[in-house]
Amino acid sequence: MLDKLRIIKQRFDEVSDLIIQPDIISDQKRYIKINKEYKDLSAVMKVGDEYISLLNNIEEAKEIIADGTDEEMTEMAKMELEEATSRLPKLEDQIKFMLIPKDPEDSKNVIVEIRAGTGGDEASIFAGDLYRMYTKYCSDKGWKTEIEDLSEGTSGGFKEIIFSVTGTDVYGDMKFESGVHRVQRVPQTETQGRVHTSAATVMVLPEAEEFDVELKPSDIRVDYFCSSGPGGQSVNTTYSAVRLTHIPSGLVAQCQDQKSQHKNKDKAMKVLRSRLYEQELEKKLAADSAKRNSLVASGDRSAKIRTYNYPQGRVTEHRIGLTLYDLSNVINGDIHKIIDELKLAENTAKLKELGEVL
Repeated sequence: MLDKLRIIKQRFDEVSDLIIQPDIISDQKRYIKINKEYKDLSAVMKVGDEYISLLNNIEEAKEIIADGTDEEMTEMAKMELEEATSRLPKLEDQIKFMLIPKDPEDSKNVIVEIRAGTGGDEASIFAGDLYRMYTKYCSDKGWKTEIEDLSEGTSGGFKEIIFSVTGTDVYGDMKFESGVHRVQRVPQTETQGRVHTSAATVMVLPEAEEFDVELKPSDIRVDYFCSSGPGGQSVNTTYSAVRLTHIPSGLVAQCQDQKSQHKNKDKAMKVLRSRLYEQELEKKLAADSAKRNSLVASGDRSAKIRTYNYPQGRVTEHRIGLTLYDLSNVINGDIHKIIDELKLAENTAKLKELGEVL
């Protein structure tokens, strides 16, 4: 462990020097990358210093105990030795997790797309429940959410809603939410009191920066049309809604949320850029067998990842076999424990791949 910390210290010193170089500061892409590495290494250094300090305390305590001339000091040293020895393995585990190579996408903001699946009106209502769950979770994390586009359901909720989330390390948490979410409950539209199963699909895309994806204007077809959703007098009278088609890939993004044609175009471009970026990311994931088998592999969006069972007040996270009888809090945004357990499972798997078994 000390050898690893020495290597980290060496790299930390190098990065500390690089981050103040004028050529790095003037290159936005490199500066963001170096700054992120500096923050990550700073966190490791902080825990590493505590670990080294603890080792020094253990050595000092052992020396006092071995000397044994002062009975009171010896007793204090024994207590300190016991406390430090019990703390040491936890710090080692913490450092091991921190040294796992981080996914470079984890620090990105995200675009979240929720679509009603099987279940008709109830699926749209459930899509609305998931949207509220995520906005409350994001608010709790101090992240900002903004709707990019939406299509309302006939009985409430959404047939589709697309929103962006900005904050610190958003994709690192939200990426676990991609997949099929299933709900089991008596629908509001059901008169017989029977439990129905409905579903909604969630896609979480890392938001692409302009320098991540090069979009040629000649590759994009722009169509303008009248908004069909709520929006006051401008609805169905002005061509403010925008649809962008990326001709080479066939990908489409549209936005009609804003009254301004220019704002709608900017929002649609953000979504289109992220979809293209995610498409390239999928190709990388498919080429990497270890990642393809990971919890967050984005290749199979049809995979059922979580069930929300209302009659039993139960939430089941199928990927790790986690069951919580805390549905009311979960659906109100308290998904911290689920995401923490998924992160732990993924990091444990990565450690095993690295030969570091906890």
